[in-house]
Amino acid sequence: MVTPILHGPAYSTYVRTARLALEEKGIDYDLDHFDFMEGFPEAQLARHPFARVPAFTHGDFALYETVAICRYVDEAFDGPSLQPTETRERARMTQICSLLDSYAYSPAIGKIVIERLVSPMLGREPDEGIIAAAIPAAEKAYRVLEEFLGDRPFLVGMSLSLADLHLAPNYSYFLMTPEGENITQSTPKLRRWWDSMKERDAMVRTRPEFAAAG
Repeated sequence: MVTPILHGPAYSTYVRTARLALEEKGIDYDLDHFDFMEGFPEAQLARHPFARVPAFTHGDFALYETVAICRYVDEAFDGPSLQPTETRERARMTQICSLLDSYAYSPAIGKIVIERLVSPMLGREPDEGIIAAAIPAAEKAYRVLEEFLGDRPFLVGMSLSLADLHLAPNYSYFLMTPEGENITQSTPKLRRWWDSMKERDAMVRTRPEFAAAG
């Protein structure tokens, strides 16, 4: 069987989401790691015209966009299903992934995590104005996710789905910031979800070096 290749840095939240899907399915794959902070390789720009990660190749089939990659991984390979069979639960899974992309990623990761964690790594002081302005949107996104979770063990139904894999890498980094720690204190059901989620073998195997929390 042709080994699939995931192209992107191990520290990327979206790359980790795709890796989690591959790991949960029990699929052998190769990670083509590169540091996009030093620029995008020409080969990656050819795979992804919008200069993002990850990209995915499986033989002569090429794909980009994380949700599309994860759905392909779930549907093209044997292993435990990562998508609900019930129509409404499947729609909810897609809704949560879209919510994370559209409303949670930018304030929580693109602003708070970047300013609080990445800027100091690059020798810059965090922009406190950007962080402060992002907090309300991040709070709202996590409150909505808390409502979706309810008292169930996973975001959609009683089984792990792509929605959980979409959230977990973002949640891991967000908790590494004081703002994230403070915001998530008000969403105890998500904290319970995280306490279980972070111990999964796939989460441990894909943990970035500097993300000791999960």
